[in-house]
Amino acid sequence: MKKILIVDDEPNIVMSLEYTFKKNNFEVFIARDGQEALDILKNQLPDVIILDVMMPMVDGFATLEQIKKDERLRHCKVIFLSAKNKEKDIEKGLSLGANLYVVKPFSIKKLVEQVQDLIHQGTHSTP
Repeated sequence: MKKILIVDDEPNIVMSLEYTFKKNNFEVFIARDGQEALDILKNQLPDVIILDVMMPMVDGFATLEQIKKDERLRHCKVIFLSAKNKEKDIEKGLSLGANLYVVKPFSIKKLVEQVQDLIHQGTHSTP
């Protein structure tokens, strides 16, 4: 079973993503901010991390910087999911190492497809 970590402080988004990914046979972990995500990542190695940018405590950009420093998490695919839709925010997210940057509002169906594509790429790519 594939694992996904959803990091967002908006309960409606978290609930709908959790429901949808569980329906698609994912084991789902939830964090409400970057620090909680980093704590979960000490014990879990998800295939994909969906990461909001604007969160209390540790924001998404700082969270991704920490993730990229951890050798164990190198294989994790990261998707930013954010209302920050300025070109400079998107560029920053991608330059920090995110695989995708999806702007809110978003299509859950399309997001699930993008996650599946990322996982599929990861299993068939050469190092």
